[in-house]
Amino acid sequence: MAQAADAARTVIMTVDDDPGVSRAVARDLRRRYGASYRIVRAESGESALDALRELKLRGDLVAVILADYRMPQMNGIEFLEQALDVYPGARRVLLTAYADTNAAIDAINVVDLDHYLLKPWDPPEEKLYPVLDDLLQAWRSSDYRPVPSTKVVGHRWSARSSDVREFLARNQVPYRWYSSDEPEGRRLLAAAGEDGMRLPVVVTPDGTPLVEPEAVDLAARVGLATTPTADFYDLVVIGGGPAGLGAAVYGASEGLRTVLVERSATGGQAGQSSRIENYLGFPDGVSGAQLTDRARRQAAKFGAEILTAREVTALEVNGAARIVRFSDGSAVAAHSVILATGVSYRQLSAPGCEDLTGCGVFYGSALTEAPSCQGQDVYIVGGANSAGQAAMYLSRGAKSVTLLVRGPSLSASMSHYLIQQIEESPNIRVRARTVVEEAHGDGHLERLTLREVDTGETEEVDAQWVFVFIGAAPLTDWLDGTVLRDERGFILAGPDLTADGRPPEGWELDRPPYHLETNVPGVFVAGDARSESAKRVASAVGEGAMAVMLVHRYLEQS
Repeated sequence: MAQAADAARTVIMTVDDDPGVSRAVARDLRRRYGASYRIVRAESGESALDALRELKLRGDLVAVILADYRMPQMNGIEFLEQALDVYPGARRVLLTAYADTNAAIDAINVVDLDHYLLKPWDPPEEKLYPVLDDLLQAWRSSDYRPVPSTKVVGHRWSARSSDVREFLARNQVPYRWYSSDEPEGRRLLAAAGEDGMRLPVVVTPDGTPLVEPEAVDLAARVGLATTPTADFYDLVVIGGGPAGLGAAVYGASEGLRTVLVERSATGGQAGQSSRIENYLGFPDGVSGAQLTDRARRQAAKFGAEILTAREVTALEVNGAARIVRFSDGSAVAAHSVILATGVSYRQLSAPGCEDLTGCGVFYGSALTEAPSCQGQDVYIVGGANSAGQAAMYLSRGAKSVTLLVRGPSLSASMSHYLIQQIEESPNIRVRARTVVEEAHGDGHLERLTLREVDTGETEEVDAQWVFVFIGAAPLTDWLDGTVLRDERGFILAGPDLTADGRPPEGWELDRPPYHLETNVPGVFVAGDARSESAKRVASAVGEGAMAVMLVHRYLEQS
């Protein structure tokens, strides 16, 4: 807690226009911090600013400000921006009714947001107090100065700039974005000794400039773990999507020394979803980023290590050990391995798409690009749930959203609830039996040529934004020669290996493979990478948990 001399003059402020919510926040804050801090609450941005100015005149300190995002007249971001001028050292927290990634990114860029919390925050012992404890500790240790943030200087149509922003956002690393065309961006480039020809330039919190950084270097410099702390584990989980995170949570919570290895960012395709509405226990929906963040913190709570930006290139068997090799030549060993590598979106083969990837053509939702789509005509290629969720999210600000679907309708691949929402959205249009024939643009996407599948007729449309969700390709080529896969590359396991009643070739145990076990004993598969899997978040999480149960069975009999 704060020093005794500061106790009477240090404030935690909460701002919410809903009186009931405002009182509830203040009540929970007083219960934990009332003995050491003054809790000040306000029910509008204007009254809160008046209170801050009065506190400033009296010489009081403000440690943390919690502001609701959806307030009338002055929303939370606008209020925090003005509060920054009065108390630049106060830690800033945005309260949101939903996991609003767009609002959070805006707040990070505008007001150096330190954290955002979902309402309701019950129980506060798990969802509110740990966050506030960390922010108060940071406030005290920084002598009341703002925490330095990561800065990214890039160009709107730079593919690598887009990749870096997406990497930081998906890994929950706060950053500020500066265009290389703007004065502050040019100032940062000059300070880094760069002329803007090589972008992006990332300036780390300690002031170190990184020019066109690779993911592993960037991860290490912004505080993400990239190196295992041990050489041998009970369990290595490869892939940080729902299946991998589920396996890490259950493995670590049940006492297994567990390390999860992720090549990019935890969450997988689900982590890029703007809103998942059919996941058990979230009747109002949850964003993929919020679900991922909770799962990641849960795994870490139980002691699982999570390594980011580490690409696995080989799996080897050495007696009872399973060796996982990384792209840099290093390796880690374990008694068992769970393959939860997930899938990636297939690439559009139409001419021009490859050259414009990251410059108007994006694979997945690329939520960091959503603010730039305001008032624009947006095209989405695909007809499954991921495409539908992206359409609903982007339709909030886009002028129009057009879904391009190869099939005759959405009903074959999209959940009924999403189809209903799309039908009720006035600015979403579905064009069935239509594909992208070609993408055009000089440096960035400017036009698309669309083709009607049945008639062959083509049409050219103006377009600056297209998001692609066209099926899934498993990330399993590196397993060639070790783990059996089907003709599409998905991993075979359990009954699929013994369809003819005989164990797979080379199987030396006197039992058949367990349900999720591959042809390599002690190596299991979970989630979308498994042949004939359900391709749903809930089933992936369930398979991750089931795989851990089978790991225990394997270890007991080894």
